[in-house]
Amino acid sequence: MPWVNLRPLLLGGQNDQEVAIARLRSFAVELLKWNQGVSNLVAHDDETRLVQRHIVESMAGAKLINEKGCKELVDFGSGGGFPALPLALAGVGEHWTLVESRRNKTLFLRRAVQELAIAGVEVVTGRLEVLVAEDTEPLACDGFTSRATMKLAPTLELAAHIVRPGGYAFLWKGSGVHDELAAAGSEWRKSWDEEGLQTIGEGPNSIAVFVRKS
Repeated sequence: MPWVNLRPLLLGGQNDQEVAIARLRSFAVELLKWNQGVSNLVAHDDETRLVQRHIVESMAGAKLINEKGCKELVDFGSGGGFPALPLALAGVGEHWTLVESRRNKTLFLRRAVQELAIAGVEVVTGRLEVLVAEDTEPLACDGFTSRATMKLAPTLELAAHIVRPGGYAFLWKGSGVHDELAAAGSEWRKSWDEEGLQTIGEGPNSIAVFVRKS
């Protein structure tokens, strides 16, 4: 997929978009070097479709998050940096906290932040449920993102501890999102209102959006 095809997903004018594409290309180079030489961040079968499979899917949330006005965001289970690092590189949000429990992946995340001089990004090694139990204040945010982590209900339960009233949760989900919603019960509705689904491209993946109740 040509990098120029990312433009419709990016913020700002043409110059801003060109800068964002250049930074995203640099990120892809760093990730592939690490993936091939240190440890797996994405499946090796995904290396040839890194842009379409991971970067485009991440960037599908850029305008959505920007429209909601989220500035302080927590990304849960950041893994190889998706969706948080592509979004941060493209100018989404002002401060990101990336929470990842696997040390080999947080080593990469810190390297990428340093090598690419990504401002306003903090990487935390740990399990979110443990961090929340210890102290929620350092993780207080108005936006929460998560891609390919836990099921919907437990994810929202964790997010409810740190997302301020009126804030949002953006959950990247696959084709089973409707089944997840049906199986989630009603407990999560005490803290959240469902705002809707944004289909990514032609599907089947989508971003489920929830707003934190006051």
